[in-house]
Amino acid sequence: MVLAGVLIDEKILKEFKKLDVKDSKMLTSKRREFLASKIKKKADIFEVALAFPKEIDGQNHNGIDLNKVEAIKAAEIINKINKGFKKIKVVIDCPSVGIEKWAKYLMTHIKNPSTLDISCEHKADVNHVAVAAASIIAKSVRESEMAKLKDKFGPQIGSGYCSDPHTCKFLEKYAKKHEKDGLFRKTWSTWKNACANLEQRKLF
Repeated sequence: MVLAGVLIDEKILKEFKKLDVKDSKMLTSKRREFLASKIKKKADIFEVALAFPKEIDGQNHNGIDLNKVEAIKAAEIINKINKGFKKIKVVIDCPSVGIEKWAKYLMTHIKNPSTLDISCEHKADVNHVAVAAASIIAKSVRESEMAKLKDKFGPQIGSGYCSDPHTCKFLEKYAKKHEKDGLFRKTWSTWKNACANLEQRKLF
């Protein structure tokens, strides 16, 4: 999982609008990488946080689900960007259905909250240019990480999304073989189902 945050002022915000910076899911790969380069150069600050499968699984066993892991990572980014020297408006794309509950959990991990004006919203990456810019950075980094995995495990690994049939086929075939390689999130229901199917086939 990859999260990103960018800090921009009103001037850069207008420049990003002219560049048509928008939610990364609405961009081609080529356009996304072009914009990622521009955003990194023009943003006052940008920060990225990664959560790998072992970390996510470990948190889950401690009663911290994926949404809470995302809140912790979002707080890490905010704390790095927030230097405490001026008021910063922070807009976050909330991954949880319960925005208020998620926001309260997020705040327990925020340092110097008095210097921040924080709002959590659904579809913030669609409705706010700064959040769209962060989504572009996050997607760019994710694709870079996936390229590393493809070099190691082969292109048949697919995109890594559970909606990708190539990823599902890879998972069904190699769930056990690569079980200890840190490749799969074992608290992921897709992985559990794949392992159950493999075990069932073995019994038959």
